[in-house]
Amino acid sequence: METHRKFETFKGLHERDGAFVIPNPWNAGSAVILESLGFDALATTSAGLAFAKGRCDGAAEITRDSALENAREIVEATHLPVSADLEGGFGDRPEDCAETIALASGTGLMGGSIEDATGSPGVPIYDFSQAVERIAAAAEAARGLPFLLTARAENFLYGRPDLDDTIRRLQAYEEAGADVLYAPGLPDLEAIRLVCRSVTKPVNVVMGLSGPTWSVAQLAEAGVKRISVGGSFARAALGGFIRAANEVRERGTFTYVVEALPDAEARRLMESRRR
Repeated sequence: METHRKFETFKGLHERDGAFVIPNPWNAGSAVILESLGFDALATTSAGLAFAKGRCDGAAEITRDSALENAREIVEATHLPVSADLEGGFGDRPEDCAETIALASGTGLMGGSIEDATGSPGVPIYDFSQAVERIAAAAEAARGLPFLLTARAENFLYGRPDLDDTIRRLQAYEEAGADVLYAPGLPDLEAIRLVCRSVTKPVNVVMGLSGPTWSVAQLAEAGVKRISVGGSFARAALGGFIRAANEVRERGTFTYVVEALPDAEARRLMESRRR
């Protein structure tokens, strides 16, 4: 019943009016904090996990086992539905994507994304037919499971600012069975509007990357249903950490503690996960 309730809650967020924010914790502790702040759902971040492990995002340095273990810890830390950043499905073949979806569902995740970036600098994006086959295999694996599949078209993150091809891919991913569509790095609101008008499934947009930002209200008006923040919350936390460390090293002072989360509040938040 808990799984059914979580899934219906997650699916319902994509069906109600307006847009909702799905922030991206990078570990169990950050998930607990985000739940306490009143968000309705969470999504993991490959970038945040990579940074926490001292590695780079998108460099095939995080294994599927590591990503799913991190996701499981986040699922177990919160009562909220959780979706996962499953990168490129952890393999080139459609069968790899299908296996990843099945394993992800087994951790208690209510959804996950598969992207069409290859991880290879020479050929950064899978060719169209292979990309569609990969999403079709993932969708077939998700069929009948309490799992929403998000398909990502990565052109704009890899030096291919081709909006027509991006829309063509998203339309094909929708036809292949994806439940949510996502093209990170779109350049402006008009491009976002065009993407949303070109498909019938909910569209996710990421905020917090470098470049322009828009409000939740502006994105909702453009037709966006779901707004994520990628690794930007993790980077914000790292920015505060660096500022505090530099204050101590360069000035020999400790005023950073004024803005630090009080120990008592941190304890209260972490104890809340037990209830």
